[in-house]
Amino acid sequence: MNTDPSKSVATSITPTNEIQTERLAYSIKEAAALMGVQYFSIYRLIQRGKIRACRALRGKILVPRTELLRLLKGS
Repeated sequence: MNTDPSKSVATSITPTNEIQTERLAYSIKEAAALMGVQYFSIYRLIQRGKIRACRALRGKILVPRTELLRLLKGS
């Protein structure tokens, strides 16, 4: 087991006790679920330029985790 804190990765445990690392970006649907708002609320924020998003393969829109954190902080 790696005990070096400089090489640690943020992890979370799901209800099924599976360990998952934090993701760098989320789909609009996932971002809405994390923020507790509707899908279209996140979509409108992207359209209005309040949060940045990027397109992945096949045109899927992804919202970076840093943008969600920035939105929560209110800056």
